[in-house]
Amino acid sequence: MSEILFDRIALIGIGLIGSSIARDIKKLSLAKDVVISTRSAETLKRAEELGLGTAYTLSAAEAVKDADLVIVSVPVGASEAVARDIAPHLKPGAIVTDVGSTKASVIAQMAPHMPDGVHFIPGHPLAGTEKSGPDAGFTGLFKGRWCIFTPLPGTDRAALERLSNFWKALGSMIDEMDPQHHDKVLAIVSHLPHIIAYNIVGTADDLETVTESEVIKYSASGFRDFTRLAASDPTMWRDVCLHNKDAILEMLARFSEDLAYLQRAIRWGEGDKLFELFSRTRTIRRSIVQAGQDVDSPDFGRHALDK
Repeated sequence: MSEILFDRIALIGIGLIGSSIARDIKKLSLAKDVVISTRSAETLKRAEELGLGTAYTLSAAEAVKDADLVIVSVPVGASEAVARDIAPHLKPGAIVTDVGSTKASVIAQMAPHMPDGVHFIPGHPLAGTEKSGPDAGFTGLFKGRWCIFTPLPGTDRAALERLSNFWKALGSMIDEMDPQHHDKVLAIVSHLPHIIAYNIVGTADDLETVTESEVIKYSASGFRDFTRLAASDPTMWRDVCLHNKDAILEMLARFSEDLAYLQRAIRWGEGDKLFELFSRTRTIRRSIVQAGQDVDSPDFGRHALDK
């Protein structure tokens, strides 16, 4: 059993990430009290049914009162509204963090509203699945995954260490980045793959009426793996695209150039170029497995459904 790191933690938003944090806090006894807030009465009721916290409220302002740690787990486009709502009610010395996938935008939205004496430390745990909602969370989601902080200039190091210890208790590895650098890195490792997946699945959906369900029937040949990404929360990914626009557009431009190169190689039968590209990219997969960010099992670590 871990030691109590915070007397009172407020979780604003209780989807996949928030509910997974709540489950880990409960399992590891990291806090005395966990107050959960979400705008949806139905979602809040479900969180209470699941026993994810010790108190529940529809008011984010009410949730953060006397909280030592506030974790905002909402779509990035809602960050400013949440910050404005909770700011007058934050306890002096409280740590406020988030889990958003874009950092420069979140900082621009939240930092101006943070009162003096409150430690605002933007964060991003690189973990998740395509599922959403309080039922989607599970213990151990963050184990062996990175949590990136993008601290503002002048951030209190003791507060940062305290927040780091919290995420380490959840099993995360910690790193720090400049917000703009974070956004560029995430644009290529997360945002662009999701956008490509949404696009491919959308194209296949247009073809579905022509192929009479063959797209679904033969999906295990590769299409299926794109559908997992394309099943992610549409609100979250809409906000990611709008709030990391510059970095995503830059990566899309680079991708388009590389795609044109690949298109020419296929058109002109340049097998050596194709082989060189496919060999080079294959090593990336091996590197990911060696880094412990996936497992080298058949079917990408999945288990076939029992018949």
